[in-house]
Amino acid sequence: MSDPALDAAGSSLPLSSTLAPAKAAAAPPARGVLHNEAHDEARAERAGKEHAIDAWRGFAALLVAYFHCRQVVWVGMQAFHQSVGHSLSPNALAAYLTFPIAWGSAGVPIFFVISGYCIHRGGALRLAGNPAYRLDTGNFWLRRFARIYPVLLAALVLTFALDSLSLQFPPVSHKIREIGLHAFLVNLFSLQSVAGKTYGSNGALWTLSLEVQFYAIYPLLFALRRRIGMTAVLAIVAAINVVSAYVLERHDIQFFTSYWFSWTLGAWIADARARATDARAPGWLYGLAAAFVAAGCAAFHFGQYGAFQLWALGFAVYLYKVLEPRDPARREAAGMPALPRTSLQTLLHGVFRPLSRALSFFGDFSFSLYLIHLPIFVLLSSWLFRSSLQMSIWPSFGYMLVAVPAAYLFYRLVELPAMRWSASFKPKTAPKTSLTPR
Repeated sequence: MSDPALDAAGSSLPLSSTLAPAKAAAAPPARGVLHNEAHDEARAERAGKEHAIDAWRGFAALLVAYFHCRQVVWVGMQAFHQSVGHSLSPNALAAYLTFPIAWGSAGVPIFFVISGYCIHRGGALRLAGNPAYRLDTGNFWLRRFARIYPVLLAALVLTFALDSLSLQFPPVSHKIREIGLHAFLVNLFSLQSVAGKTYGSNGALWTLSLEVQFYAIYPLLFALRRRIGMTAVLAIVAAINVVSAYVLERHDIQFFTSYWFSWTLGAWIADARARATDARAPGWLYGLAAAFVAAGCAAFHFGQYGAFQLWALGFAVYLYKVLEPRDPARREAAGMPALPRTSLQTLLHGVFRPLSRALSFFGDFSFSLYLIHLPIFVLLSSWLFRSSLQMSIWPSFGYMLVAVPAAYLFYRLVELPAMRWSASFKPKTAPKTSLTPR
């Protein structure tokens, strides 16, 4: 859902971090080899943080996909437990181990926060260097259109094809809604819940409509950021979010204003980190993040919407902490000692780095996976089981083994060309002098 390829300012994320605030550029140069080593380490750390963003994107996509997969093919935890009780069979153990997936929709607010961060990051860095910087609204919308709509159109066509096949296997799955022209156009123009329902079996498209609406309103958010600052913008958006939840969400009308706070949290983090100093965020933020996530899991029992807000807060707090600046080059230039890793940090780094790299791979095609997984699951269930829910958990794993490669193929054939097309509209790099306030 969120897009790592292009931020609002037209730069790719791994490269945009090289654009430092003007005051950082004015720092006295370090000496000799020590400076070069520190600079290389700083670049590696920045790349690692962007790698972490990709990993979380991959995690969120897999989480949401398997959350939907269990819903399509499996009877659910309550019915399963009533049937098998405390059995220790391989099927029972595997099924019980999937219990945390009951909160799998937490991947959606993770996507929203990451999206806000990625979209605003380039503009935030430029504003830090030049407060007079203005967003090229037309170019931003053009690149967003080129990035999103070819992929969305292909996903809708694929949904139509797969659902048409699923309809040949009665009884028809209750997951399949209208696949006519009206529903197609409603989803193509991102008007789900406003002018119609999601297309066919692809219920996940409701969040994509919110993303498109976030992009449409972003230039206004950026203009407000220039005038009143990002913290004030976040406060205004929070108030709008509360009102929208009361007026729209409780009537089951999903509009971007009811989820805007989650997205703007990511933008606020990008803005804060673009202006950050070497001061470290307190370690207790990790505990606060965990508390918000746990509260979201508890709130999920009463409704998904409240849980979404708490999960977004939890992930945003975590992201703010994990993206804190620990630039060795800047610290060495300022005569400050490097921040050494503790033995525990070294151990955790060695354990989680391979996992992070694996998840980052899935993050590359997370958008494609999110767009097409549900029609694939519904077709498999219609074909293999005539849409009946299964007591065995094993088919859900098999479904994922089909959907993930299919999504990767879709990414290579459809999404990558769209990314290249979008990148072709990237504005030419401005001269360095243009970033100096006049």
